[in-house]
Amino acid sequence: MKTMALNEYGAEAKFQKLEIETPTVKEGHVQVRIAASSVNTVDTMIRQMGTDLPLSPQLPAILGMDFAGIVTAISDDVSGFSIGDEVYGCAGGLADLQGSLAEYMVVDADLIAHKPKSLTMKQAAALPLVGITAFEGLQRANISQHQKALIHGGAGGVGHVAVQLAKHWGADVYSTISDEKQADIIQSYGATPINYITEEVADYVDQHTGGHGFDLIFDSVGGANMTNSFEAASLNANIATTVAMLDIDLTPAHFKGLSIHVVFMLIPMLHNYKRKDHANTLQELSTIIDAGGLIPLLDEESFHFDAVDKAYERLSSGKAIGKVVIEI
Repeated sequence: MKTMALNEYGAEAKFQKLEIETPTVKEGHVQVRIAASSVNTVDTMIRQMGTDLPLSPQLPAILGMDFAGIVTAISDDVSGFSIGDEVYGCAGGLADLQGSLAEYMVVDADLIAHKPKSLTMKQAAALPLVGITAFEGLQRANISQHQKALIHGGAGGVGHVAVQLAKHWGADVYSTISDEKQADIIQSYGATPINYITEEVADYVDQHTGGHGFDLIFDSVGGANMTNSFEAASLNANIATTVAMLDIDLTPAHFKGLSIHVVFMLIPMLHNYKRKDHANTLQELSTIIDAGGLIPLLDEESFHFDAVDKAYERLSSGKAIGKVVIEI
């Protein structure tokens, strides 16, 4: 089968066409003909950092975690899927798991679900990693009706899903943005945009919460922005973050009694730990999507299998709004 693979790691590394044997189905797995694969920030990090990241595959490396496609073979011990089913998931592209920049993948059946009927393959491929991350973060932060929820980076990959899910679950949702285009996206989801460049944290906390702070904060920006999350939080608030790799003074969190939830959705893939949770979450997302509660935001640029380098460059440039997707 045809793949696009890396023969070296580094900022200037290029994907090369590589023909390998088509993988055959094994116990607990299904074979999928890949239709589309999206690019996530972690994919670009693996490409650039290589073995400096403990989750990077050995070379030659076939990356790509997210995909949508059609089931072409099934292990005898797998139930719930049939040949010809349209599925989606996040199931490879790290450690010893072959990625989705290929014509076929053999994937753990516990990491996939039936694709939402209302979405195209391209749309569905955009969702697994960011969808599971947003779902897990909001659930762990105890999302509930009528809360005031602040989503940092609500026009980004994880953020745009978190905004829509928080609205779906009945919260009063606000999101930080940096320009009018992003503001329009947030408003289209029924949420309130906050320009973090022109508005100080104390000012928007006063304006939107009467100075009490937000009950829940989903921080998909992380890093130094965590201090803004601490400042914006109410007493005993929940904060979910996807980027907690930093040294930070937790004193403000202590005196507000904050609960901090670190979301690293790759754990089931890396450690074969509670993988079925991912299948269940994807199935719940499919139900929400087909009921009209969520739609993926796709970047305006389109990419095909022979333009993987350009797709990675697009995401790395910071110019993409929404998910970058490669059609296989």
